Amino acid sequence: MTATELKAQLRQQAQGALSLNVAYIGVVNGLFSHLHRLGRASAQRLAEEAAMDGGYVLRWCDAAFAFGYLDACDDGFTLTALGAAMRPEAPDSLMPLAVQSVLSAHMAERAAGLMRTGERPGESVLAERQTVLPWFGPMLEANFSALFEHTICPQVPAFAAVNARGGLAVDLGCGNGWYLRALLRRCDRLRGLGIDGLEENVRQARELAQREGLQERLQFVTGDIHDLQLVEAADVIAMNRALHHVWEKGAQTLLSWLRDQLKPGGFVVIWEPAWPSQRQALRQPALRGMAFQNLSEHVQGNHFLRTEEIETALVQAGLPAQTYRFGTDGSEAVIVGQRPA
Repeated sequence: MTATELKAQLRQQAQGALSLNVAYIGVVNGLFSHLHRLGRASAQRLAEEAAMDGGYVLRWCDAAFAFGYLDACDDGFTLTALGAAMRPEAPDSLMPLAVQSVLSAHMAERAAGLMRTGERPGESVLAERQTVLPWFGPMLEANFSALFEHTICPQVPAFAAVNARGGLAVDLGCGNGWYLRALLRRCDRLRGLGIDGLEENVRQARELAQREGLQERLQFVTGDIHDLQLVEAADVIAMNRALHHVWEKGAQTLLSWLRDQLKPGGFVVIWEPAWPSQRQALRQPALRGMAFQNLSEHVQGNHFLRTEEIETALVQAGLPAQTYRFGTDGSEAVIVGQRPA
């Protein structure tokens, strides 16, 4: 490609990033949702409905119009199909793309500075942007809940086996509780306990369980995975995209602890992005995001894992393991270890 063609390509990509930044503002302030309910509204009416500043909302409406999220008419603005799809409550919402865009920009800025010193400040960086943190759980839910509920859960036999006898499912690093809510919708004989280190996540999880009528079967608590003791042995312990967060701090000790918290015959279910064994695979469009996210994970003191590493660690902890691959590119790995009966 010529220099002119390269510039044109990058400008097009930059336009996409700008578009998602505009969408992010509308998502976190509820502007897409409010305008959907109003049907049509002036910028001032939308600002009043959303309890936002009129000047900011007017300029946002102009930007959202420019990028195709809104249409303009004589008496105000309406949502386009693209704008309607950005509503968090929309089927197959595009909201995660907007949240990921701003989160990625934040992590890129942090990595750029930290690269000079080697400092790895940990997961606290996720809370450094006040508007991002409350959307982390909803972003993950929109990205992965349907995959889990309709594909992974039916195809991993451990879930049906546990549900057949009933019992307790524990989710370590539960976020807003989406994993347990999806599991309990499919497995009506299970109870759930979700544990997370962030109070905001636990607050959301309790509220959403109440909204779905699952509060009698679900409990959520704030806790540190490194200082935790279950009061009841579990039938299944899940770590959904969480094992890599603790791997460098002593994974083998943790997995042995998990085994001891299980009832005989119980399962540990690990869901992780499957880091490819060959670097060349990262050039695949579906895996490029994983490559950037692994840089973000380094900032947080983590790194993505190869499936073989997890299998070996489970076996060494006395949990014979089996791996299931999901996603069109097999980049989602679910590794199941079982404590011998």
